[in-house]
Amino acid sequence: MKHCYLFLSLLGLGACAGPDSQLTVKQFYLRDQVEDDLDDPMMRGEKSRLLHGAVSMAERRDRLGQYYTVLWSEADGVGSGPVEVRFDYRQGASGSRIKTRSEKFSPQTSSGKAVFSVVGDDYFKRGKVISWKVTLLRDGKALSSKQSYMWE
Repeated sequence: MKHCYLFLSLLGLGACAGPDSQLTVKQFYLRDQVEDDLDDPMMRGEKSRLLHGAVSMAERRDRLGQYYTVLWSEADGVGSGPVEVRFDYRQGASGSRIKTRSEKFSPQTSSGKAVFSVVGDDYFKRGKVISWKVTLLRDGKALSSKQSYMWE
């Protein structure tokens, strides 16, 4: 009887597990150059990392903006073609115009990290990113995508 309960509990736990997501998008908005002691320690650490090496105020200003870190994983198609992570976005001052940036990886790669940033003059002249979409492609075929709430 104990084995039956153990089996049912393990079966229940297995049913709760969903499929692993192929894409994770982490956003960080670097708004100012001041390192406050009141910030959350994780936020303070990320801000310090992004501003590291920027000595002058102009260099620090050029790093202000929005950062998007995309973590991806796709082991099924390893070797069948190159991987591309594509970042499409719209900015406040550019209207409905869609801009695209991408990063490519070798066909043997099964996971990776791509970082996209909208900073400096691009950020100050064209405005904040108001909507975005990230697409994971292998050999030109879309495998997975994530998008912001405002993306159409």
